[in-house]
Amino acid sequence: MTDTPGRDPRWQKVALVVEYNGQAYSGWQSQHHAPSVQAVLEKALSRIADHPVAVVAAGRTDAGVHAAGQTVHFETVAQRPPRAWTLGCNSHLPADISVRWAGEVPADFHARYSAQWRRYRYLICDRATRPALLAGRVAWYHYALDASRMQQAAGHLPGEHDFSSFRAAECQSRTAFRRLDEITVRRVGELVVVDVQANAFLHHMVRNLAGVLLAVGRGEREPEWAAEVLAARDRRVGGITAPADGLYFMGAFYGEHVAVPTPVDVPPPQPALVPGLAG
Repeated sequence: MTDTPGRDPRWQKVALVVEYNGQAYSGWQSQHHAPSVQAVLEKALSRIADHPVAVVAAGRTDAGVHAAGQTVHFETVAQRPPRAWTLGCNSHLPADISVRWAGEVPADFHARYSAQWRRYRYLICDRATRPALLAGRVAWYHYALDASRMQQAAGHLPGEHDFSSFRAAECQSRTAFRRLDEITVRRVGELVVVDVQANAFLHHMVRNLAGVLLAVGRGEREPEWAAEVLAARDRRVGGITAPADGLYFMGAFYGEHVAVPTPVDVPPPQPALVPGLAG
């Protein structure tokens, strides 16, 4: 926001942290032909602001992908306390979308471009029978996975690289170079938990990374194959694109000077606490 002649001085920029279950939506971004999280959130916010509201998000999640800490920002002339934005907005949202934090942010804050890094979590259930309580909230594979082998493979991936082997064919990013800060794999009971942190992500990047790790985890490939796929810079040499079920956008980090909660402040989904999946 900048001061311009005739601009209402009441304009302010507000940020929200939103969680949602993505099963019923075509993804984050508004679309004419299908329901989206963005459209539903904007409708609720517009009612509280009493004027049309457009939001910008830290990351555009795909159909079926969930979020524990999606950050968005919007501009408004409405003077509301944070509690009004959270509770008021939630009163107009469906049960699968919830605003968990709200606050005013500096005029130069941008939910997407101000982020220093982002974090995703991918949850895989590898038991013989499909889960019912967590249907759509975890990826399911009926064969056993070796999480230690998957972690060995993951060790070949951090750093700043050309991740062309892990981008979707329809990815519109001008460059495939990304800085992958961390990727870890661990077992929690019947779940294999993959955490990924990077400065930014390509389209389907996390799901394609998971596809390579899954091939290693079930013994089809050696851990060193992950390095070969990365070096090839060719999507055709990689593994499957893992399903959207089980993928969570955990949040973005904007620096200590910004009040927006960081991903570590956002409690992650806890399916391991569900009976039958305790670890």
